[in-house]
Amino acid sequence: MKIAFLLHNAYAVGGTVRTTLNLAAALAEHGGHEVEVVSMSRHRESPRFPIDPRIKLVPLVDTRAGGEDSRHPAYVQPAQDFPALEKRYKQYALLHDQRVREYLEERCDGDVVIGTRPGINVYLARWGPRRALRIGQEHLRHDAHSKKLRAVLHRHYRSLDALVTMTEADARVYRERMPLPGTCVLSVPNIVPPTSVTPSDGTSKIVAAAGRLVPGKRYDLLLEAFAAVSAQEPDWELRIYGAGVEEHRLRALIAGLGLRGRARLMGQVAPVEPEFARASLVVSASGAESFGMTLVEAMRCGVPVISTDAPLGPAEIITDGADGRLVPVGDARSLAAAMLDLIGDEAGRKAMSAAALDSAHRYDPEPVVARYEELFRALITSRRRRAWRRFTDRVANWARRKLRSVSGVLPGRGAESAHTPQDLGHAHSQGGMRARLP
Repeated sequence: MKIAFLLHNAYAVGGTVRTTLNLAAALAEHGGHEVEVVSMSRHRESPRFPIDPRIKLVPLVDTRAGGEDSRHPAYVQPAQDFPALEKRYKQYALLHDQRVREYLEERCDGDVVIGTRPGINVYLARWGPRRALRIGQEHLRHDAHSKKLRAVLHRHYRSLDALVTMTEADARVYRERMPLPGTCVLSVPNIVPPTSVTPSDGTSKIVAAAGRLVPGKRYDLLLEAFAAVSAQEPDWELRIYGAGVEEHRLRALIAGLGLRGRARLMGQVAPVEPEFARASLVVSASGAESFGMTLVEAMRCGVPVISTDAPLGPAEIITDGADGRLVPVGDARSLAAAMLDLIGDEAGRKAMSAAALDSAHRYDPEPVVARYEELFRALITSRRRRAWRRFTDRVANWARRKLRSVSGVLPGRGAESAHTPQDLGHAHSQGGMRARLP
């Protein structure tokens, strides 16, 4: 099969870029598929992440200063088709709308086309070739989108063949709150490839954390918890890897907590696995995670992970007490207590290290590719049934609107009759729930 991925910017650094390139390479290597990655924008000469030579890279709009596209009249006009409520909207121009539509309607010959963010999924739903399987990926949580954006996505996602989330918990939220008759809603985790670094031996007195320095990652909570740890275990050090808008505030907090020399901001490092392998614990204090790449990366290095039980990813990655620890969100005391427990239990840390290494195999390329291939087969065989489901849903919606308008003008409507449209809608939505699986 030929598989095309639609990516915001394949030349940039980011979690979605990395996971998309991992999946694209795995589909080429382990599935023998022909794969191309279509980048909406290109801002530099070469991609920052290495790209498997079997993958064709197709940039659509060259945003480099002085380039030909920067002089195109449509480049300076705002996008009309990319959703204005999407967080990346300001990075899209009318030229993106034009180039993406031209690619999807005229040049795309993929058997499967996969979008990788909400606005791109809207492009795919509107213009993706009908002969191809059209699959939208959601790398962010349902609740990370505004209510108004979710309404826009609801209108378009019902045209997709499938919507893939990173966790089953998020898939359940979509099934419950965004009914998509005829669209298969399911979860497939990201690929986290095995690392070549030697696993941690668990003897260092280092606690590591990694990710963007932004409020949602709650590094302030981690520092507060580590201050309590440091009071009892002064030889241990916290190293935080990443960059972001919170850097200055976190440096001030380190000083205010008296953690200079014991808590360090190490800057952005890629790859991060060699640094994880130098640690004996990896900690995440995040308030919410759509998946939790760094958790799996740490487990790949044989390091036990302590994480807040944040919605939605950590509980699907960590088995509490076996390959890591889960603590309540926003609870610095519980976070500190978990660190102290494992710091004082070397044998327990080693047992968790072995369990973490074994557990991380769930994110090997082979099983994830197998799940995607199973999805492709299921979508092909269920195509007619799902199309019928969409048709009956449209008919039911039309009938519901018609009945509602009639009930508003006819005299003498009783309470029982007035509730009929809502009852019909409820019964219909329950049928739609069953129809989501191919």
